[in-house]
Amino acid sequence: MIDRRGLLAAAGLGLATAGARAATYPERPVRLIVPFAPGGATDLAARIMQPHLSAALGQPLVVENRTGAAGNVGMEAAARAAPDGYTLFLGNVGTLAVNPTVFARTLRLRPVEDFAAISLVSETPDALVVHPSAPFGSVREMVAYARANPGKVNYGSPGAGSLNRLEMELLRELAGGLDMVHVAYPGGAGPAVTAATAGDVHGLFVTLSSALGQVQAGRLKALAVTTAQRVPALPEVPTMAESGYPAFVASSWQGLLAPAGTPAAILQRWHRLAEEVLRLPDVRHRFALAATAAVASPSPEDFATLIAGEGRRWGALAQRAGAVAE
Repeated sequence: MIDRRGLLAAAGLGLATAGARAATYPERPVRLIVPFAPGGATDLAARIMQPHLSAALGQPLVVENRTGAAGNVGMEAAARAAPDGYTLFLGNVGTLAVNPTVFARTLRLRPVEDFAAISLVSETPDALVVHPSAPFGSVREMVAYARANPGKVNYGSPGAGSLNRLEMELLRELAGGLDMVHVAYPGGAGPAVTAATAGDVHGLFVTLSSALGQVQAGRLKALAVTTAQRVPALPEVPTMAESGYPAFVASSWQGLLAPAGTPAAILQRWHRLAEEVLRLPDVRHRFALAATAAVASPSPEDFATLIAGEGRRWGALAQRAGAVAE
């Protein structure tokens, strides 16, 4: 865990000083670190909210894309920033709940201890998509085919320790063990989706926003979505629960955090801002166009509880699947 004492001393934040600064905050632009390249689900959430949050703050909110190491570069930069409210972090289920286990040997922070949770901002359904030529047209048919043809079904992912890889591991586990071949693609969901579209792999689990256009164009077929309910963008596509796996409910989510030690008054202000912005019709409409839902946490504590619970869930699966970076 990062040593906060040195950071707090350097920032000169005693209790009285913190209270005074919170009363006049913000007095300059605020930086929002996004740990992924432009165009992905996390960056999209930041760009949708950015103008509205800037207007509400009365100061610019500057989105800074700090990429690398499955989001760990940006996450570590945000965690080390001064806890004064002028650096925020937009993390996701991968950085906050998966990476602490997958990169346990190299990650130099623990999200639960080194960040202060503010609010969930969005949830994106994941979908199991396959090439139209795949010899199966439903989840049940895919599982049956994989059982009958050990080692013949291959699937892509954005990385060996990614949520999307773990979702396939969850299906394999719930199906009683399936012999399938994993092919990891670097650089996020785009290369893996491109491989599936080209027929280089049978399919993959992926955020729906990353593959919706390909599905709607008929270049990929969606077998199921991972959320508890069907999604409006693809109402004819069943859920994993409807496909025979009631324990399979998951989503890719994004959330707002600040370095641990950030004054409580600033955290509460950001939570209120997030709630207000995520209720705006324009924001909700733009999220919906990307097959994503704008969702605010009831409180910062609720979001912290979600992060801890998701960390236990996906961390345990990563351990069982051996999805741990050396």
